Amino acid sequence: MISLKRNSKLELIKAPGRRTKDKSIYKPHQKEDFKISRGKFDAFLTCPKCFYMDRVVGLAEPSTPGWTLNSATDELLKKEFDECRRKQIPHRLFNAYGLDHCVPLQHEQMDNWRDSLHHGLMHRFKDTNIILSGGVDDIWLDTKTNEWIVVDYKSQASNETVEATTYFNNPYHDGYKTQMNFYNYLLTLMGHKVSPISYFLVVNADRNVDGFFGGMKFSETILPYKHDMSELPNKIQSMIDTMNSDVIPESNESCENCAYARERALHDKKEEK
Repeated sequence: MISLKRNSKLELIKAPGRRTKDKSIYKPHQKEDFKISRGKFDAFLTCPKCFYMDRVVGLAEPSTPGWTLNSATDELLKKEFDECRRKQIPHRLFNAYGLDHCVPLQHEQMDNWRDSLHHGLMHRFKDTNIILSGGVDDIWLDTKTNEWIVVDYKSQASNETVEATTYFNNPYHDGYKTQMNFYNYLLTLMGHKVSPISYFLVVNADRNVDGFFGGMKFSETILPYKHDMSELPNKIQSMIDTMNSDVIPESNESCENCAYARERALHDKKEEK
């Protein structure tokens, strides 16, 4: 997809190709605090070179349109769970999954923790200048153990039945697991007691109905996920070491962005001759 740069008024403007805000560019061995989101950490795991070119070199990645339909389902689910939160009652789906002892967590920071753009969960990594952040979809409370349960909403349209085995074995969902591990790790760093089990609430659009007729039919499935935070400290430290290096890391050999950049550079050199 070819992306065109637009301003806040949606007017076309010249694409700079580089980040214009100094605070979004990390200088190796800088002393000032620097925030790294869950998404940027996932980018490091996906392709260290793309991550480095973005955060350290300051190249601006092409923008992508928002996932408006997914955002809509997330917003509607949050409204539904917020009503249960206000009344402190189990959600209508909980009984079928043996979760009738759980309620959406009431906390004064909940709205901030869900706002990934301006707030989110935040904590300093060890004694470094790196502030880790991430916005959760929801947190439930286990009233028996007082543990916090991290929840993530996912929207999709698949002909496959939503089951834990096939869902988590899908390589495209590896990032979902990293996301859940990261949120639990952040909450643990912040001093909160988290449940060993997190949940994905997956809403799946049915493509097999007779037509659209002004609406879509979704199934709703709650999938338990036993998160694993054990590898995160080493991976986060590796990310920080990469950021503090003057050497650009190798790219993931499967990275299509890097492959395109290499081929484009080779073509441009041929054109110059």
